[in-house]
Amino acid sequence: MAEEEITKDIEIERPEWKRKTREEMAEEANQRALDSWVPKTALGKKVREGKVKNIDEVLDQVILEEQIVDLLLPTESDLLLIGQSKGKFGGGKRRAWKQTQKKTIDGNVPSFTCGLIVGDKNGHVGVGFGKAKETLPAREKALRKAKLNVIKITRGCASFDCLCSEPHTVPFIVEGKCGSVIVRLMPAPQGTGLVIGDECKKILKLAGIKDVYSKTFGQTRSTMNLAIACIEALKKTNFGGKNKAQK
Repeated sequence: MAEEEITKDIEIERPEWKRKTREEMAEEANQRALDSWVPKTALGKKVREGKVKNIDEVLDQVILEEQIVDLLLPTESDLLLIGQSKGKFGGGKRRAWKQTQKKTIDGNVPSFTCGLIVGDKNGHVGVGFGKAKETLPAREKALRKAKLNVIKITRGCASFDCLCSEPHTVPFIVEGKCGSVIVRLMPAPQGTGLVIGDECKKILKLAGIKDVYSKTFGQTRSTMNLAIACIEALKKTNFGGKNKAQK
């Protein structure tokens, strides 16, 4: 009886089981892939050995391995809504996957296109697009291309009615063009916010710009051209310095 009473008094501590989110699982998979990465390029070997520790030192070179950006630059990502849903009642709603079909002898072969942004909210941003027969491979392609397309932008405080010295907006009026879409970014005082469309707002947030005025022209419903035009405008903030994106 004494032994039974002792075992009842002892509380068994069981570890709490928590279901991992999709983002946590993807982060763990990326970390495992990064740990087992064997570089093939000379630049990748320098980064792996620790000889290069700043991302700005390699932006003027051609980056062929996405792990270089993963090691040198902690980035966040976001999806662009470049497609629209189908259906009688939900048709026209913006979605992340742009679906197209190809007519073949075997029937309709669908493919999906995805747009993705990466940035560190401190002057570095990149946009990439990926296409595949399924959604997840398209997203992986877009993420890889976005990391390889990372550029550095220049920020400042250039508004006539702002006296702060913090880098929160574009340094001067810049303009980018892609197809018929033209995006013009103008300096704004602190506290204004991002006066621009939602998709360009995602790009500017990850680039580290907090306040901006803007004007857009052309067929702005084509989100892919709108995003590329916004990136082209951001490239022009570098005062003509050497940058991979300006080649």
